[in-house]
Amino acid sequence: QVQLVESGGGSVQAGGSLRLACAASGYNYRINCMAWFRQAPGKEREWVSGIQRGGRATYYADSVKGRFTISQDNAKNMVYLQMNSLKPEDTAMYYCAAGLVSFDGRWPETQFGSWGQGTQVTVSS
Repeated sequence: QVQLVESGGGSVQAGGSLRLACAASGYNYRINCMAWFRQAPGKEREWVSGIQRGGRATYYADSVKGRFTISQDNAKNMVYLQMNSLKPEDTAMYYCAAGLVSFDGRWPETQFGSWGQGTQVTVSS
């Protein structure tokens, strides 16, 4: 199983930026995607962004498109989420996840077998 550790969360004002990082270890052939999910208080966890492992294809939820950028450093086994123009509604616990998906526009949590512990992002107005 892949081990994932997130970092980089914090508190910022609206309009600010944060960069989340996810350190991965124990990759195996069953992983073809790295993704970020988030869960706000009282809400279900939602998919935010995904990147094809080893590739360049990136995917974003409409709510973050144009503001967030996902990237990876294969040599360091790191995945990043650069978050710009943050809004109060971006406040949530952010989770890094590794899984096997079809890249068909669906990102079911059941396809992600490895999760990090989460890092909190708080955006104040």
